[in-house]
Amino acid sequence: MSIAIRLTRTGSRDVLQAGVIIETQPGAGEVWLEQEAIGVNYLDVTQRNGAVPIPLPSGLGLEAAGRVAAVGPGVTNVTVGDRVAYMLGPIGGYASGRLYPADRLVRLPDAVSAVVAATVLFKGITAHYLLHSTYPVGGLGQLMASWAKALGAFVIGVVSKDSSIDHAKASGSDAVLVWGACDLPSEVARLTSGQKAHVVYDGIGKPTFAASLDSLRTRGMMVSIGASGGAPDPIAVDTLNAKGSLFLTRPGVAAHATSVTEYRRRADAVFAAVTAGVIKSAAAKVFPLAEAAAAHAALEEGTAGGAVLLKP
Repeated sequence: MSIAIRLTRTGSRDVLQAGVIIETQPGAGEVWLEQEAIGVNYLDVTQRNGAVPIPLPSGLGLEAAGRVAAVGPGVTNVTVGDRVAYMLGPIGGYASGRLYPADRLVRLPDAVSAVVAATVLFKGITAHYLLHSTYPVGGLGQLMASWAKALGAFVIGVVSKDSSIDHAKASGSDAVLVWGACDLPSEVARLTSGQKAHVVYDGIGKPTFAASLDSLRTRGMMVSIGASGGAPDPIAVDTLNAKGSLFLTRPGVAAHATSVTEYRRRADAVFAAVTAGVIKSAAAKVFPLAEAAAAHAALEEGTAGGAVLLKP
């Protein structure tokens, strides 16, 4: 018997309901996947609460890893028993088993467990395109710091509290600043001998956006990668010129992993970095699948301390 989390309306965490699903024979180009670990991302939260619209009723979840249990006609890239992972949907990852398009699956190297794959793939591909495509340098934040460091960058991490400093340094940050405890642009200037940063990755949004812009050097790149603190205020184009001919972008993972070839190339790079020890990722919180609401609470309340997983 397989179970899945579904919702018929958006709202608070109680809209997530567990139900029984029946294993279905895969059709052309599909597999039935028995899932072993399911990644929980903040995007799931925004889809659940309605901030990011999804068709209803719906499943939830865009990332998981497991084993192929059955293959449909025409599937040639995977076989029964293969260890695989995926990210970016189709939505419905919060399930112990599911049908899934075979061409969106990536095989796992022997050294990468299902738990590690479900922890790292979505965030790792995001880090890969941000570091190699958006602004080539060479968390999400934890992955980006260690990977950027390996690519030769001097990394300045910004955390919300003193207790996070040591963890940020252990994750690869050369220097760590506490938001609200200093003037961020001035400290960035001090740490860079007055030059400021080539690129700032801002995942908070409204509260930090202006300070992030002011932390950039001439012709620096402002990369808005999220808005957990609210959407930034609109910015006039002339402001970018006045602050030093700055570049501003708001990239998204879908545009960097829609092509199957590009998607697999980025996934291979993530797993290679994991195998080489360049990036390390362990689930900070693991919840039973039926307790998906508790997993969302850990993300929303800031108590996760890292990646969150569901286990069927």
